[in-house]
Amino acid sequence: MSASDPASANNSGEQAHGASNSTSERRASMASKYRGTTQACSSGDAQATVEDLDLSPALSTSPTSPISHALMSAFERDYTHLTVISPSTRALLGYLSIPYLRDLLKAGTVEESDPVERAMMKFKRKGRTYKVIDMETPLEELEDFFDGGAGVDGGKQEFAVVTDAGRRFVLGVATKGDLEEFVRRRPA
Repeated sequence: MSASDPASANNSGEQAHGASNSTSERRASMASKYRGTTQACSSGDAQATVEDLDLSPALSTSPTSPISHALMSAFERDYTHLTVISPSTRALLGYLSIPYLRDLLKAGTVEESDPVERAMMKFKRKGRTYKVIDMETPLEELEDFFDGGAGVDGGKQEFAVVTDAGRRFVLGVATKGDLEEFVRRRPA
């Protein structure tokens, strides 16, 4: 059957609808963990959002800063990820994973005197769709993002850069650990 055949198109539509249903079912099961805080959802229960995680402000570094300065800043605040921004435009260029950086230092791939750009992970923008995570994003969508769910290029994610809705400002960095801590500290 060709792709232009109506029966073929219907089958692919059913498959897409089936995938949508499984995503919806998975989100519904995740949502019960996060009920009871701020935003009202269709069931009448409140729906927790990224804002409820009470994230610390993002800590950014420049690609030209020495790795030693980035490490010191991360350790002082107990951060596992730093955003890397352009010093002239404040554009988000990538991130620095502190666990990965430790591995690079241990292997001798980089030195503490090297610039951050030698160890940073650059965002690949061309041909990719990015899921915007802002303060109003429901926590079940954030969990789906971490698990590599709908709308995520590249599979599972270890962290999310939280921005304003217009993607102009980096407000924080959320990790799966932040979600786990939120569920742990909620009353049963």
